Amino acid sequence: MLDVAAFNWTREPRDYRITDSGIEVTTKPHTDLWQRTYYHFQNDNAPAFQMETSERYFSFVVKTDFAESCHRFDQCGIVMYLDSENWLKASVEYENESYQHLGSVVTNEGYSDWATTVIDASVKSMWYRLSRREDDYLIECSADGIHFEQMRICHMRKGNGAIRFGIYACSPEESSFKAVFTNMQLLECQWEAHDGQPPDAD
Repeated sequence: MLDVAAFNWTREPRDYRITDSGIEVTTKPHTDLWQRTYYHFQNDNAPAFQMETSERYFSFVVKTDFAESCHRFDQCGIVMYLDSENWLKASVEYENESYQHLGSVVTNEGYSDWATTVIDASVKSMWYRLSRREDDYLIECSADGIHFEQMRICHMRKGNGAIRFGIYACSPEESSFKAVFTNMQLLECQWEAHDGQPPDAD
């Protein structure tokens, strides 16, 4: 696992534990990250545990376990939180006893989007891989930590210099659960350079 001494909290949670094997976070009710779009509200109080880097090409991997997740919108996953209006996240969000949403949110300059796919409610763990190529980012997920599938490619308007990235967990409604993060790794960029149409000339 990555040396967590390099990580710092953005909004330290009230209840968490760091061990040699991983990080456990017990969420607090009414914590979330969202900016404006559709709902017309702003939520900016979810805790994030992040490290800072200026490395322009890398991949970050983590496994999330959320066996206790059982209330609508309970979630935990990866995050790149730059400031209140510029960030991205990916997670499984509990919906009901039948299904959940595996998805990602990208927020640029104060407006969020949300892209999702439905998965079965029996899923209680997920791997994520965040890869950076300059100011473009790839988010992937995996059931086994070996075979990763693309969730989205995005551009971060403030993501070209030093950034902070890591993990987060929250419960937007009146609930709380324990999120467990293990197998955190920082790797050489696993997102290969595009080998198709060449870039446009400046």
